[in-house]
Amino acid sequence: METLFRFFAQFQPLPTEAQAAIREICSVINLKKNEELQPIGHTCRTIYFVKKGIARIYYYKDGIDITESFSFENSIIARVESLFTTKPSRKAIQIVEDAELIAINATQLFRLYDIHPSIERLFRKIFEKGYVETVNRMESLQFHTAEERYSALLHEAPDLLRRVPLKYIASFLGITQVSLSRIRATLK
Repeated sequence: METLFRFFAQFQPLPTEAQAAIREICSVINLKKNEELQPIGHTCRTIYFVKKGIARIYYYKDGIDITESFSFENSIIARVESLFTTKPSRKAIQIVEDAELIAINATQLFRLYDIHPSIERLFRKIFEKGYVETVNRMESLQFHTAEERYSALLHEAPDLLRRVPLKYIASFLGITQVSLSRIRATLK
């Protein structure tokens, strides 16, 4: 759990009582590569902290598997549109590399907001960061070439190619695997 609280401290340190309250609503889960953390159609009621491994959010469009995002060590993953609306998600979370996650019960977490305002502030900051990342991702797809998106991805996650299948990287970049191979060949 200490890794989780170090992650939180990047946003805001929590008082001891707030940390204890969060510990009470957390559990550790381990999943193997290719296992589903949350399937399509699931209503998200859990926020996950990736302690070890990689997870991805994906969906199907016209029968094609599209990767929306990756979450590496020391990051949060959740289907927030489902979490906040309590409606089933059209997206899934899959484990890309054997993972250890800390599951935070969101229903209980939201109850803690009234008791511990520092927890509410912390998660507001975490969700704000996630929102900005989503906007940046959309703008990247709108304004940058595939080559620029690939270079930026490698800069952000240098060991990505070693850890994630190329088909997931290509779909994340919004291109085919053939196009990704061509880009990789020209940038060597």
